Amino acid sequence: MLDVRALLKGLGFSDKEIAVYLAVLSDGPAPVRKIAMQADINRGTTYDILRSLLTQGLVSYYHQEKKQYFVAENPERLLAVIESKVEDLERAKKEVKAAIPELSSMFAKAGEKPVVKYYEGLVGVRRVLEDVLETVGAETDRSYTVYSTNTIRDVLYTAYPTFTKKRIAEKISVRVISVGAGGEEAPLAERRWLSKEEGAPTYIIMYAGKIAFISVSKTSEPRGVILEDQGTFLTQEVLFEHLWQKLEMK
Repeated sequence: MLDVRALLKGLGFSDKEIAVYLAVLSDGPAPVRKIAMQADINRGTTYDILRSLLTQGLVSYYHQEKKQYFVAENPERLLAVIESKVEDLERAKKEVKAAIPELSSMFAKAGEKPVVKYYEGLVGVRRVLEDVLETVGAETDRSYTVYSTNTIRDVLYTAYPTFTKKRIAEKISVRVISVGAGGEEAPLAERRWLSKEEGAPTYIIMYAGKIAFISVSKTSEPRGVILEDQGTFLTQEVLFEHLWQKLEMK
């Protein structure tokens, strides 16, 4: 059986509007008081809803013995409501298309400002790693760089066990400068060591205008931060490249 309430909900009617409309539709001509009781909504709200339904052509009214009675129009009027919504959407679509150049300009200016996003727990760390794959995967240069540390490495593996497998599947390459012992060999990955003795407290990923920091709080809670700033990213890339070449000479 067709769920009429779900249908009306899909057309944008609120639960109260649906209750009032169905009360008028099923009970025939009735005053506001009776409709309010049937819909289980207070009289003032019911009257406001009836005025809205009047505007949409779904109900009408007449006076009898100094009382105002409301009556539903033929349900086929709902088709006219849909047509009206379609016309409104088409008009809105044209207006948005016309406004896109100005909106894009505003978006570009906003993009000049640094943005910082914070993430907590293993779920947060996984979201940071997902952003790396999503962002780099959409770039022409499908590569990124990392300052890896053995003190944080286990957190990454726990948060996203299949990260490396997915990176390889998406043909994303990475260059890693490791701090501390360890670090497995993997396809599309090149690693050099700054030190094999002592690790660092933060894992740093640099990718497509962003820098992600993954660390652990004093209470052993994993956390991540993503900084979106092209200037800072380019500076870090210069430093990474310089260090990378220095390590190659050793």
